[in-house]
Amino acid sequence: MLHSLFPNADWNEIWQAILQTLYMTVISVVATVILGIILGLLLFVTAKGNMFENKIIYKCVSTIVNIFRSIPFIILIILLIPITTLLVGTMLGSTAALPALIVGSAPFYARLVEIGLREIDKGVIEAAQAMGASKWQIIWKVLLPESLPALSSGITVTAIALVGFTAMAGVIGAGGLGTLAYNEGYERGNNDVTILSTIFILIIVFILQFIGDFITKKLDKR
Repeated sequence: MLHSLFPNADWNEIWQAILQTLYMTVISVVATVILGIILGLLLFVTAKGNMFENKIIYKCVSTIVNIFRSIPFIILIILLIPITTLLVGTMLGSTAALPALIVGSAPFYARLVEIGLREIDKGVIEAAQAMGASKWQIIWKVLLPESLPALSSGITVTAIALVGFTAMAGVIGAGGLGTLAYNEGYERGNNDVTILSTIFILIIVFILQFIGDFITKKLDKR
């Protein structure tokens, strides 16, 4: 039945494309979470009135985040081609897409982290300070644990955005379902391949959303 619905689909190629999309998504999500939390924490603690208030550092980090968050992803891929080629040795393939995916999504997640940290009740932080907790103890034992639901929700949003980024990266040969939809579907006039690629992208997105919502509900103590 599937063959009759999608006569031009090569299921080996589709399976390989799914694995490539998952590979790009998982690796870039892990790197994005690490970088995003570091940048988000830096933005929060150096902001006015916070523990490590520093106007210069805050302005520098905020400017960098805003710049890379504002560049359209397809343009960012092109801008990073020299760096990607230097790091990976090629501008094609799933691994070559990772630098652009990470640089494009980490600033976005950093802002979500900053917003999540700002939502923490100031009274909780003040109580920890009154009990003699050091600044680093407040970060590790108050800020991060209290913001976990927001961080989890932000990871879900970012992961779904990254799936879309992998599809865009596929247009310039990154591999995955985006490349399959463009090369085998659009360019060859095989609409069934394009539709099938889209269906699998949607399935991945729905699964990510379900997992993200489940984890966020478990973490939210309210």
